[in-house]
Amino acid sequence: MRAAFLRNPGDRLLEVVDDMETVEPGPTEVVVEIKATGVCHSDLSILNGTFEHPVPAVLGHEGSGVVTEIGSAVTRVKVGDHVIVAWSSPCGWCVNCTDRHRPQLCNTMYRDGSMRPTFRLGGDPVHSMNGVGSFSNFTTVRQDAAIVIDDDIPFDVASLIGCGVTTGVGAAINSAKVTPGSSVVVFGCGGVGISAIQGARIAGASTIVAVDLFERKRELALQFGATAACAPEDLDELKAELTGDGFDYAIEVIGLANTMRAAWDAVHRGGTACVVGAGNPDDIFQFSAFEMFFNEKTLVGSYYGSSDVRSDFHRLLRLWRSGQLDLEGMISRRSGIDGINEAFDAMVGGEVIRTVISF
Repeated sequence: MRAAFLRNPGDRLLEVVDDMETVEPGPTEVVVEIKATGVCHSDLSILNGTFEHPVPAVLGHEGSGVVTEIGSAVTRVKVGDHVIVAWSSPCGWCVNCTDRHRPQLCNTMYRDGSMRPTFRLGGDPVHSMNGVGSFSNFTTVRQDAAIVIDDDIPFDVASLIGCGVTTGVGAAINSAKVTPGSSVVVFGCGGVGISAIQGARIAGASTIVAVDLFERKRELALQFGATAACAPEDLDELKAELTGDGFDYAIEVIGLANTMRAAWDAVHRGGTACVVGAGNPDDIFQFSAFEMFFNEKTLVGSYYGSSDVRSDFHRLLRLWRSGQLDLEGMISRRSGIDGINEAFDAMVGGEVIRTVISF
């Protein structure tokens, strides 16, 4: 098996090997042959130390492929099924999945998937990122994480649904609950930000402003539904011109305390700021006791787009089939697994929306 993995904490590059092995599936697990996987900023966050994760670990969590083997008690998928792998799938029985009706917050699958090594290298255990490890041409996952899709959906398109598109579109529609005719500002125009822009457009927002440091990414945002775009330093002027006192919704997908605060400041009294970006636990942003009371704004987090992957994956694919959601256009670059580190460089340099790795 070919795989790209992080061997040691602090390593700057992923190591690509040809002799990785995946563990045999347990009774409720399946083996998926990964056909395509997107390179997401969360992968970079583990590589650069923003997120802690057990190592060594095969990274990658945005993948699609074909089921090649199933455990003895598997009932939800069969060999030959085409699937999208979900990095945080609902177990179906915990309090978040049942009483609270918030399956995206299921801790069972996330905890178990990250902690149990599902690969071996030279006989030694290797973890998988979020229980997925899609930077490998085969991976073992729980059956609940393998969401069956129609066979005619291209694997590269399907892979994007596994994380970035679900997170971004879901943030606009499910978390922020953008309404028709409203005004929205999106901070960050990578894969998740572009998806949030598309989500705001699908929700019927009339004004969608894209904010990004890179001019090229601002130009791309206009192609996906943004009605205006600007650099961060120009936002206040544009906000005054377009809205007067502020936007109805702000969606932050960068994961920095200063951009989260900027999103809060960008909405008017009574507006909603939605934080999607996953930041460093030590990066703190603050509010005064008075402004929380006086402004009556809503601050909401968005984890995996507040989505139920069992239904929302299919909803997004229907939007794609109907032409309302552009997925092919989000693929800026294609590569084999040998180009994984170059894909990270392109992401950091603002050159791509998504690089898709194919095996």
